[in-house]
Amino acid sequence: MKVFLRAFFEQMFFAPKWYHFPIILLLLPFSILYGVLMSLRRMLVTKKDFGIPIVSVGNLIVGGSGKTPFVIALASMFKNVTIISRGYGRKSQGLVEVSRNGEILVDVTQSGDEPMLMASSLTQASVIVSEERHEAIVLAKKQGAKLIILDDGFNRVEIKKFEILLEPQNIKNYLPFPSGAFREFYFNRKYADIIVKEDDDFKRVVSFEDLRERMVLVTAISNPVRLDQYLPEGVVEKVYLDDHAYFDEQRLKTILEEQNASSLLCTSKDKVKMEGFKLAISEMKLKLEIKDEVFIKIEDYIQNYK
Repeated sequence: MKVFLRAFFEQMFFAPKWYHFPIILLLLPFSILYGVLMSLRRMLVTKKDFGIPIVSVGNLIVGGSGKTPFVIALASMFKNVTIISRGYGRKSQGLVEVSRNGEILVDVTQSGDEPMLMASSLTQASVIVSEERHEAIVLAKKQGAKLIILDDGFNRVEIKKFEILLEPQNIKNYLPFPSGAFREFYFNRKYADIIVKEDDDFKRVVSFEDLRERMVLVTAISNPVRLDQYLPEGVVEKVYLDDHAYFDEQRLKTILEEQNASSLLCTSKDKVKMEGFKLAISEMKLKLEIKDEVFIKIEDYIQNYK
């Protein structure tokens, strides 16, 4: 039942069918109220300037829109960068330093999957996770950061920053939660300094490592059906877990045996949670090709920051 409900609501959020609309209409008053509250919050909250350039990479939609690979691409272009993330799915609380100048300090259970992927992908940047972004910003400044990147920071309206909003193509449900996947009304995109649209301003580039003849796709990401367009031949089964969920090695081994498969196929975000598993793993890697114009605007903000 849990799997059915997750699939039902993910489809309602991202690609609704006719049978979703009674539920959408039933929940619509709550969506309008939620959207109004989020808009009032934007208008009433005072922004704090921390005296350091802060670039926020975010989106309006719940779930993946390319934020993590975008943050990695952006952070790789600068020195003395600290990435600050909420660290969804981690088993720790409070402020945790994930890495310092490329040196990883904790395991994935303490960091969460996306911060660990960023930390392991960037050999010079630092990564901090914290529910309280203000505390993390202060620490980053003390440690000598010259630029802070806020991962998933569009809704952190209390922080003065340069807003980059990633926007997917082919949006089919523009309603706020719970009728749709939007965290705010769609028109709040006007608060962004740059709107970076998929297929116009950036493109996803998918590559693979260690492909086998028979593979089981195992992933714990939001809206996993979005991977279908990239899947190679040889995928004999798909196993979807909740977003940010952790994997049980023995269960994965059993699935491989049941499917007579040679390896697990997973995303890079999933693979960081399989460190040390004695299983054959095929990896799906995602990178973004981003137009130079986007980086020029970001560099202009940083250079002219006072």
